[in-house]
Formats: sequence, C-alpha cells, structure tokens
Amino acid sequence: MASSPATAIPVSTGQAAAGSAQQTAPISTPAFRLFLSRLSDSVRRSLVNRRPWYELADRSSFSRPESVSEAASRVRKNVSYFRINYIAFLAAVLALSLLSHPISLFVLLALLASWCFLYLFRPADPPLVILGRQFSDRETLIGLVVVTVFVVFLTSVGSLLISALLVGAALVCVHGAFRMPEDLFLDEQEPGVGGSGLLSFLGGAASAAGPAMASRV
Repeated sequence: MASSPATAIPVSTGQAAAGSAQQTAPISTPAFRLFLSRLSDSVRRSLVNRRPWYELADRSSFSRPESVSEAASRVRKNVSYFRINYIAFLAAVLALSLLSHPISLFVLLALLASWCFLYLFRPADPPLVILGRQFSDRETLIGLVVVTVFVVFLTSVGSLLISALLVGAALVCVHGAFRMPEDLFLDEQEPGVGGSGLLSFLGGAASAAGPAMASRV
C-alpha cells in the first residue's frame, strides 16, 4: 500500500507573529543605536570645541586673587570659557574613582543596563516577564526607581560618586580662582551652547526613546 503524500500544514498569521515576537530582541535596537550615535556625535563635537589645554596650564596666567569677590569673578569667567575642559576634567576624575573601585563601576554599569534593557529601549509588547511573573510598565518603572535610589543614596556607590564630584569641583574652583582671565576672549561664543554642547545628547535621547515610550501610553 503506497504511503500518502505529506500534507503541508499552513502556518497562521497569528502563529507567525507570535514566533517573530519571541525572536525579537528585548531592546528596541533602532532607538538604542540612534541614542548611541547621537551621544557619540555630541561628545565628539564638544571635544572638538574645547579650549587648548595649554591655556589652562599657562604659568604666566596664574596669580593669587586679592579678595574673595575677585576669586569668585575669576571662577565665573574661567568656567564660562573653559566649560568643556572642566567637564572633561570632572569626567576624568569620576572615571578614575570608578576604575579604582571596580565593584562600584560594575554596579553602575549593571544599573544603566537595567534601565536601557528593561524600560527605556525595551518594546512595550511583549510585556516584561521575570521568573514567570508578568510586570507592567508602571511596576517596572517603580522597581527601577527604587533600586536606583537604593544604589545611589544608600550604598558606598553614591558616596564614591559624590566624593569624586566634590574633589573635581574643588580642583576646578581652585584653578578658576588662581587663573587670571584677562587674556581670554570672553566675548566669543561659548563652547557647549546650542546643539553642539556636551549635554545636547539628552534631546537626542528623548527623541530616540520616543517611539518606545509612546507605545507604552
């Protein structure tokens, strides 16, 4: 007796969609790539607009301020002129502090990855499932906020960050108070103003995360 030919089983559109949804990465790749691209471009443009580093270390431009008001005026002018350089210096101090404490660095990277993969750039559909339990977007957000507050304010990670920022800010203020700004062209356009600033990537991040956030509403 001849065997009957194999019958093709049609795959429904719903099953195909479910299969593709299961294969979808847990993060919205286009939005995440757009965020990284805008962040990289913003940092690169800002570093290009920084002042020459030799101007900060010019020994002939240092003198002791005669009063507290003069020191404060110098700090304001130098911060306005060397803004990008000072931000880069603070970032370097913070990076060195984190590198000297690898556990704190790992905790911060894990916290950042949690925000990116679990909320900011994760598609709203399918919902987040951890250990067999389904979490809504609101529950995910509350959980991440609680974990962030705990890590930043109730552990040694927060004290490390605050200490590094205070040390960096103190060094910046000392430099700004002793560096005479008379030779600086303060009437030029300040670096970091407008779309080329070091923090201008925040707008790009908002627009990049917009589609993923809009789908949650």
